[in-house]
Amino acid sequence: MKSIVQFLLAGIILLLASCSDKPKEMEAPPEPEPERFLPFQSLDLEDMTAFAEVDDNWKIAGNAYVDRSMEQALLPSEGKGVLVNLPEEGKNQNLFTGFEHGDMELELDVMMPVGSNSGLYFQGRYEVQLFDSWGVKEPQHSDMGGIYQRWDATREKGKEGFEGFAPRINAAKSPGLWQHFKIIFHAPKFDPSGQKTQNASFEKVWLNGVLIQENVALSGPTRAAAFEDEKPMGPLMVQGDHGPVALRNLRYKLFGGQRVQLVDLGMKEFGNDEVMLPNLDSLVPVRQLKTDSISATMVTGERSRKILEYTGKLDVPETGDYIFDFKVNGAGGLLLIDQDTIVNLDGDYNLDSLGVGKTSLEKGLRPFRLIYNKHRPWTQGFTLYVEGPGIQKHALHAKGSWDFSRGRPENDILVEVLDEPIAQRSFLMHGGSKRTHCISVGSPQGIHYAYDLANGSMLQVWDGSFLNTTQMWHSRGEKQLGVPAGFQISLHGDPEFALLEKGDTSWPRAISENDNFKQLGYALDETGMPIFSFELNGSTVTHKMVPSDKERKLDRLITVDGDTPLWYKIGEGSKIEELPDGTFIVNDESYFVDFSGNGDLKPTVRNLHGMDELLVKVPEGEQRIKYTIIW
Repeated sequence: MKSIVQFLLAGIILLLASCSDKPKEMEAPPEPEPERFLPFQSLDLEDMTAFAEVDDNWKIAGNAYVDRSMEQALLPSEGKGVLVNLPEEGKNQNLFTGFEHGDMELELDVMMPVGSNSGLYFQGRYEVQLFDSWGVKEPQHSDMGGIYQRWDATREKGKEGFEGFAPRINAAKSPGLWQHFKIIFHAPKFDPSGQKTQNASFEKVWLNGVLIQENVALSGPTRAAAFEDEKPMGPLMVQGDHGPVALRNLRYKLFGGQRVQLVDLGMKEFGNDEVMLPNLDSLVPVRQLKTDSISATMVTGERSRKILEYTGKLDVPETGDYIFDFKVNGAGGLLLIDQDTIVNLDGDYNLDSLGVGKTSLEKGLRPFRLIYNKHRPWTQGFTLYVEGPGIQKHALHAKGSWDFSRGRPENDILVEVLDEPIAQRSFLMHGGSKRTHCISVGSPQGIHYAYDLANGSMLQVWDGSFLNTTQMWHSRGEKQLGVPAGFQISLHGDPEFALLEKGDTSWPRAISENDNFKQLGYALDETGMPIFSFELNGSTVTHKMVPSDKERKLDRLITVDGDTPLWYKIGEGSKIEELPDGTFIVNDESYFVDFSGNGDLKPTVRNLHGMDELLVKVPEGEQRIKYTIIW
């Protein structure tokens, strides 16, 4: 009874306290991250109304599944949001958008079945190839992300095809995985008489986050274009007569070719030794002049500490929202427009700092002021970019201002694998944080991975070139970072084994002192590949990774021997699901996990804190786990 009375009294005291006039201290909510880009327009895939005449091969679906055991097998599911092409005899027409475009930035996801072929035709004329190129070692113009060749049947036999551009690297994922494109296209330009003055071009093409094309100009339409002529505007076309394909998340920006200009520029230079900006009105400039550009190179004395103050006007071509992106290299600065502070970098900032500001501007001349505080003697550089309504993001600074490569080697320092595996220690970035006890392993098969010795976990897998060590081995190597040089995907990076007291126990993000963890190092197998070992809570765990000779996949062979059951974490993502063929797909775009052949060990998917985790319970005794990562 006494405990109940105490509980009631405590409740009354809390109630009285909450009703008092004394203000309650509350934690301030976090500041929202500023917008970094103006929004895209999205192509509505609730139905087919966004497109011109539609044949029966095109359908709206909720998702798509690829049977990887069959050629061109794409199975749509009920729902909305996914555009699917299922061509057949007599039903295989191309698809055109209802709008036309000139200069354009396009982003979308595509899914390719095994052996399938399609294409994105900008203005219905210039093709970026869609193709199942998984495992191709030397990609051609006809592979995923290639700019398809032009064709002239009147040319010499064997040379009818010309101007095809292969991707720099094969970044195509396995059939059945969603793949992300980002493409910046520029339409051909014409003078008032209709004479072409500039070729169509692809400024940049990214596939799955990898830049695969840059500044590719085309003298005319590519092969199988819908139109043989060239014009300032045309519809986006998706090829429908070659093979099945699925597309989703189509979004775009249309550009009119206008740019923000700087006019009536003046510059003042001040001496300064302070990190924080002083009141410039109290300083006497050491130099003052008129100029036609803004640049960090205007600082006199390479090792000096100076402030540059630029003033002038922005010639704004359209009324609307504008985003300014201001970055400094080991320095500080401010950007003001119409007396309003748009970006505040007053202090000590570097290139990783987010200096972004959004403002609404009226068309016409707007006064601006840019201050660059070079308070370190050994660093120099700033950039200023702007994006506006119908205006592609572009630089306002002079080219030399952004040359942050001074002191860097002319070429990157790359570690390449020849006939034997290579194991290289370094720091690595993973999930935005630096891991300090890492080892990257390169194989002659071209399949590589990074392993965190401190947590006993895989961090990344990739193929192609091995490791960029420029940040380790050039000069003082201050960052000490190794960077995967090929096409890579990141894994969850948490400790892979843990004791879970209950079904809703959170997975540990790092090994703790209570885990009785001991790293046992690694030994080399007969091929020279390392086998990693560690002890965890009395269990001994060994890891061996076996790269595929022919495909982009990696086998993981794990042995666990102990007296206590452990849980093993295979993967983590916003969405993990089991597919009809028994494999698991992580994030529906990242990678497959084939866990077949493990007997009674069956993975389960649990959702905790908004994330899916693919886990398997490992009994006591000696247990063996084998599974394959496919990407």
